[in-house]
Amino acid sequence: MWYSKAQKTVETSTFGSEFVAIQVASELIKALRYKLRMMGVPIDGPANVLADNDTMIKNSTITSQALRKKHNAICYHYVCEAVTACIIHIAYIPTMENLADMFTKPLGATKLHGFMQKILY
Repeated sequence: MWYSKAQKTVETSTFGSEFVAIQVASELIKALRYKLRMMGVPIDGPANVLADNDTMIKNSTITSQALRKKHNAICYHYVCEAVTACIIHIAYIPTMENLADMFTKPLGATKLHGFMQKILY
C-alpha cells in the first residue's frame, strides 16, 4: 500500500521521522485488519513492517524510553502498543534491498534498474 500525505510536523532527525511513519503505517494496518475481520477473513499473526533504521527498530521494543518531543513520544507508545498486541512485527531490511527507497530517494540508474527488476520479475 502506498501512502503519501503532507505531514503535520517537521522532523530534524531520521529517528523521529521513522517513528512518525511507522505510527501512520500502524494506523493503516489496524484499520485494514478491522475491515478484513468485519468481512469474515481470519487473520493469523502480526503484519510484517520492514524498516531500514536499526535504532528505531530496537527502540520500538523497549517500553521505558523517554523521548523529548511530545509527538515522538505519542508515536513511540502507539507503535510499542501495536508491537506488544501482536498487530505488527517490525523487522530490519538493509537499505540496499529496501524497495521503498525507489519512491523516496534519488537513485542512480543501476540501483533503480535493480529495484525495477525485483518489482517486475
